[in-house]
Amino acid sequence: MQKLVLSQSLGQRLSPQQIQFIKLLQVPTAELDTRIEEELEINPALEEGKEEPEEDNYEEDYEEDATDDDFDIEDYLHDDEAGYKMQGDGNSQEEEKEMPIAMGTTLNDQLMTQLGFLGLDKHQYKIGKQLIGSIESDGYIRREINAIVNDLAFSQNVNTDEDEIESVLTKIQDFDPAGIAARNLEECLLLQLERKLDQSEAVKLAYQIIDECFEEFSKKHYEKIVKKLNIEDESLFKDAIDTIKRLNPKPGGSGSGAVKTQFLMPDFILTNQNGEMVITLNSRNAPDLRVSPSYSEMLKAYDKGDKKDKKLKETVGFVKQKLDAAKWFIDAIKQRQFTLLNTMQAILEYQYEFFREGDESKLRPMILKDIAEKIDMDISTVSRVANSKSVQTEFGIYPLKYFFSEGIATESGEDVSSREVKNTLRGFIDKEDKSKPLSDDKLEKLLKEKGYKIARRTVAKYREQLNIPVARLRKEL
Repeated sequence: MQKLVLSQSLGQRLSPQQIQFIKLLQVPTAELDTRIEEELEINPALEEGKEEPEEDNYEEDYEEDATDDDFDIEDYLHDDEAGYKMQGDGNSQEEEKEMPIAMGTTLNDQLMTQLGFLGLDKHQYKIGKQLIGSIESDGYIRREINAIVNDLAFSQNVNTDEDEIESVLTKIQDFDPAGIAARNLEECLLLQLERKLDQSEAVKLAYQIIDECFEEFSKKHYEKIVKKLNIEDESLFKDAIDTIKRLNPKPGGSGSGAVKTQFLMPDFILTNQNGEMVITLNSRNAPDLRVSPSYSEMLKAYDKGDKKDKKLKETVGFVKQKLDAAKWFIDAIKQRQFTLLNTMQAILEYQYEFFREGDESKLRPMILKDIAEKIDMDISTVSRVANSKSVQTEFGIYPLKYFFSEGIATESGEDVSSREVKNTLRGFIDKEDKSKPLSDDKLEKLLKEKGYKIARRTVAKYREQLNIPVARLRKEL
């Protein structure tokens, strides 16, 4: 027998205003103007200009009207959540739009242009087009030849064989940039060496090294190469190695055509005014916003009109919705600015010595929790501020994430920033004898001599974070 059961539950749900604030908080200054323009386009009750103080009483006026009428404000509020769609409520991917950037000729376009100059027949042109389409962004063609044969048969209805594809591929490998359409790094380097106009002794030896000793070269086992190729001239060998190092291992990278340069616009500007650090928000893209007075007048007109008119009531509901949305948006912008300034002020106080002198060694270990406790906000809020914002100082523009780092204990019992340890580590490696690079064990001992209590695996982790290879791969002649 079924029973009816009553149960109570508690839950938390973010209001539309809170969601809007969160979305706005993580928008960097460079994209804020776009976001404001979008809101201005979809909400006619929002406009640019100084806010007029007397506009705030429209809601009170309307609430008085609502008590006299059958218009239920609670129903209206629920309608807001479903009807008023804010930017970022839907698919999260939409808000991760990248800034529009200028586009030039792509690598594929360049190769297709060169293919047109070969004068191939229709059959071979289709093969060439398929091969160019199989080239990856770094310039390599990693798809197997037999797989391309199948691709052509099933997708283009072109019957061919591996020999014919190899023949067209050889022609494409003569295209610019040198090394394009190679199937692996060895072939890429050989293609570039063949293209060298001055076939000097060093270039010939470099070609021989790649052709016959590629594995030894990739592992920097120079002694084995010298022994295997019976090389007696040490300077010639060094020139050959230098020639290889100057080749481009990713030929597609230089010719992709996409202009990837993006300009960083600081969200904060920090100035030193006679010894006093002053933080200001970069308000370049944040115009003054206000609620449209004409829309407020509409609500007042409703108060004087026939309240039983159904169409007028619907119109007033729409106007009220837009007015609220505009007010929420303005409040969210103000709250965003307050939170940003509050967070940045806390970071400034925490890292004051760094901002005063610009010396990285003055950076203190700092995690998100430190700032969250200081400003009495949630860690996720601090994280949203720190992830995409930057500050302009007298020493350059820094992303806020730069100031957050772990702490490393020293022999004196103090904590220092991991960034300071990394800088010291990089200094040791920069000054090392490249013919005998320092191993992680030796780097650990050197750091301990400096007073940093650090394990060898931590040295390896920091070295990898700095994109520095192991000692064997740093070895030079």
